[in-house]
Amino acid sequence: MQTEPVFAAQGMMYGGAWREAQTGEQFASLDPATGGTVGQAPMGRAADATAAIAAAAAAYPQWKARTAADRALLLHRFADQIETRKDRLARLITQEQGKPLREAAVEVKLTIDSFRWYAEEARRAYGAWIPDPVPNRRLITMREPVGVVGAIIPWNVPAAMIARKAAPALAVGCTMVLKPSEETPLTALLIAEAALDADLPPGVFNVVTGDPVAIGQALLEDERVRKISFTGSTAVGRLLLRGAAEHIKRVSMELGGNAPVILFEDCDVGKAVNALAALKFLNAGQACISANRIFVHSSIHDRVAAELAERAGKLSVGNGLADGVQMGPLIEKAAVDKVAGMVDDAVARGARSLSGGSRLTNGDLRNGHFFAPTVLTGMTADMRAANEEVFGPVASLFRFDDPDDAIRRANDVPYGLAAYVFTENMSRAIRAGEQLETGMVGINEIRIGAAEAPFGGVKQSGIGREGGREGMDEYLETKLLALGI
Repeated sequence: MQTEPVFAAQGMMYGGAWREAQTGEQFASLDPATGGTVGQAPMGRAADATAAIAAAAAAYPQWKARTAADRALLLHRFADQIETRKDRLARLITQEQGKPLREAAVEVKLTIDSFRWYAEEARRAYGAWIPDPVPNRRLITMREPVGVVGAIIPWNVPAAMIARKAAPALAVGCTMVLKPSEETPLTALLIAEAALDADLPPGVFNVVTGDPVAIGQALLEDERVRKISFTGSTAVGRLLLRGAAEHIKRVSMELGGNAPVILFEDCDVGKAVNALAALKFLNAGQACISANRIFVHSSIHDRVAAELAERAGKLSVGNGLADGVQMGPLIEKAAVDKVAGMVDDAVARGARSLSGGSRLTNGDLRNGHFFAPTVLTGMTADMRAANEEVFGPVASLFRFDDPDDAIRRANDVPYGLAAYVFTENMSRAIRAGEQLETGMVGINEIRIGAAEAPFGGVKQSGIGREGGREGMDEYLETKLLALGI
């Protein structure tokens, strides 16, 4: 097992060059599996963000003026450079974030796919010739980039999240200042290295690491930044929305979730349990689309609970770089404390733990942030896990008898990102898909993300979409030309 760092950052990157923080400060990126230091990154603050914004603003006019075909070639070159680093990047993701190496490799592939797909899609940012009611006038629309974009991303998908934002933004002619999470700065800086080696023009793609409050405030207050794209908690999203409103900036917000899963009595139980186990314990449950509230029809509840608990109990938990590990650590001690508190609350209110239910501190796990894969039954609406996003490896099962009641309970939260339905009845599947108040619904399917498809939520789960044509539209303005003839 390789544990030594695979990348040493030379600084943050903006204006086409590596830069130290203007204060000279640094901070450590820590391995959540061991507690060891992965590497150091610059502790950037407002002055660093402002310098990066200036670089992005200076680069914008020429980048906007390039042809779509030219930008597409450069984005393909960017993807090529990421591909040459794919093994190092996957290992770095595992070291900084904790997910098993196999999952990290899948994330890197998604990152490359997004850059390649948007490289092609940039050539299709079409305008329109509008039939005009006035005989001596013609109406034409054209699509133009928004301008400089400030992007803020979380730690749970530290590479693919960059591509979701940077690929469409750069493809249509925007420039970007990216602020990665303090937990995973080196992943972003390795991708910045790929951008430099791809010969992207200086200032087109910039990465500033460090103080989230100071950098975020600089992005909000600088008039040169015309859009904020954020993925993270609903609480932080609210703060950014208030700040963006003050300066009338466009926003994209992909916020928290509390995804319901409904297993109807006619579902294929074996396939549903396999899918549930994969979805719930992927990235140790640290995904905004992870299964949170699992509603199971009473006629199949006990079988589902027993089989899911058996699957959870067999999962190999440990350092994601070790062979055979299927689930890694949580990102930090506070995350473990939160999950443990939610499990304790549920058990105290009458839930039963069929597997797991506690921290893992034995042997090689003693220095990391590990929590056992957990299955809870007897869940009720008054428990914290029914109302808050767990963001950990806890599968919470709720019984239901009335299908309409299951839909009502699934919708009875302020969030609406993803939902999942398992049934062999297509009419029921379509109705459930229509009735669930979420931006995405998986029907007998948990794989709901792709570069080609829109990703995002409703209610307090966000504004706007990433992925697909809709993801490109988030970075474009429509301009009307009225021509007198």
